[in-house]
Amino acid sequence: MVTTADSVRILVPVGMLGAGFPPETVDRGLALGADVIAVDGGSTDSGPYYLGAGTAKTARAAVARDLRLLLRAAATAGIPLVVGSCGTSGTDAGVDWVAGITREILTEEGLQLRLATIYSSQQAADLDLDRIRPLPPAGDLDRATLESCTNIVGMMGHEPIAAALTAGADVVLAGRATDTAVAAAYPLLKGMPAGPVWHAAKIVECGGQCTTNPRAGGVLATVDPTGFTIEPLDASNACTPTSVAAHMLYETVNPFSMREPAGTIEVGDAIYRALDERRVRVEGSRFAPAAQHTIKLEGARITGYETMSFTAIRDPHILGQIDTWTALLRKMIIEWVSGTIGLAEGDYSFDIRRYGYDAVLGDLDPATGPPREVGVMLLVHAADQATATAVAKVANPLMLHLPTPDLDYLPSLAFATSPAETERGPVYEFALNHVVEVSSPTSLFRVCLEDNR
Repeated sequence: MVTTADSVRILVPVGMLGAGFPPETVDRGLALGADVIAVDGGSTDSGPYYLGAGTAKTARAAVARDLRLLLRAAATAGIPLVVGSCGTSGTDAGVDWVAGITREILTEEGLQLRLATIYSSQQAADLDLDRIRPLPPAGDLDRATLESCTNIVGMMGHEPIAAALTAGADVVLAGRATDTAVAAAYPLLKGMPAGPVWHAAKIVECGGQCTTNPRAGGVLATVDPTGFTIEPLDASNACTPTSVAAHMLYETVNPFSMREPAGTIEVGDAIYRALDERRVRVEGSRFAPAAQHTIKLEGARITGYETMSFTAIRDPHILGQIDTWTALLRKMIIEWVSGTIGLAEGDYSFDIRRYGYDAVLGDLDPATGPPREVGVMLLVHAADQATATAVAKVANPLMLHLPTPDLDYLPSLAFATSPAETERGPVYEFALNHVVEVSSPTSLFRVCLEDNR
């Protein structure tokens, strides 16, 4: 049974399950009186592949290592463990993957913890287009786009997690959730005010990133009726007003406000104050409830197949004319592909990325001198894998021996791998940047409570 409290202590060991953390920092969090352990299990940071394919970016062994430590801690302290966005993207397959690991550990460790899974995958046919609206810069959504997605998830707020906890779950494994909802659910359930809860949840979402040494481990946030206090779990680490306030700049459009499914976090009037050399007190945060509860939809679809080739240039003569060489390479690939396998430019596409020169910043790169060496990545995109690979193979001699126009010999460049062509398989893109209006915060999500005690 959930009862109200004077304060709630949230232990966040790391920014993402599977990223690793020092075990002793979790022990310290328990010693400080943690009431709940909350950790995010994924995000869209690594692109659309993991959502589209329904697979995790983290290694199973790494997730199992972190889960084992956290399940032991939760059992020892008698406190709940909440994991959000399981399996990176929060698909049903991702939830089942983490749940499978969790069940194995519970059995191996002899732990009697009741498990709840929350599923957030959506079927295109079940979504009402009339209740979906775009987020900038997306346009209106059509049924064909919805149906083209290999996976669609709804991003839950705290309510489904709170429902699982209320039903008696000791461990909650949630599908796609806002990073903040994972940490906010338990303190909101215990009666803490929304303003401090949501602000604290935002600050601790990435564990130690709000500290002066993010590699040292996670943090503990104590929320009470007037604000929250945050401190690192590593005794040698520190939070400062700057390090804490700065996290509102992370992944937000506006550092003074951030939208959640149920409303908006408002921190423009928040005051950040150092209690000592390690701890920071924050007061003045507010939460403005929305007139209409909305759930963000994330979906990914296959755009084709990709083959990659990578060569390296050390020749100073070519590097002194790298733009000329690249333009020639592009021109020659188009001509050779047309002449050898008869493909027009519309039948495929390719991208040339020059690492060590401008692959990261492009035209924004301030460097003016010739680079010492450049790695040239060729990415070929086509409707099928065989075509993408065929184009990359046609480009192979050019990637190895193409001279600049003024050279009277063929240089030898250096492929990074043998074979030079690496088939990357299906390539995905995000197809949805929309929200759906819902009548209930839990209507799109399915909570399953297991009787495994």
